[in-house]
Amino acid sequence: MILGMGVPELLLILVVVLVIFGPKNLPKLGKSLGKTVKNVREGMEEGDDSDKKVEDAKPAADATAEDVVEEPAESDADAADEGAVYCTHCGHKNEAGAEFCSKCGKPLSK
Repeated sequence: MILGMGVPELLLILVVVLVIFGPKNLPKLGKSLGKTVKNVREGMEEGDDSDKKVEDAKPAADATAEDVVEEPAESDADAADEGAVYCTHCGHKNEAGAEFCSKCGKPLSK
């Protein structure tokens, strides 16, 4: 007995499937059904993996204020950006005195 069905019920289902799809299409149907089952299993495994990753990330989110190291308000990169000019065409950062963008060659507006 499979799923509460006996041999006569399973044979009746098989005959109905043969009539509907025909004997030539049964291998294609079986192949597509197998791929579907495989994809569902892989999807369920990926869901389990992502749940584990989320659980692993939770302890890091529970860090206290003492664990967090504060960075200085103004870093060296901010000091170097003071004179930088950004291209209005491509957004590339150029040196302070540049007239043309070093990436796209367009004139920099002042």
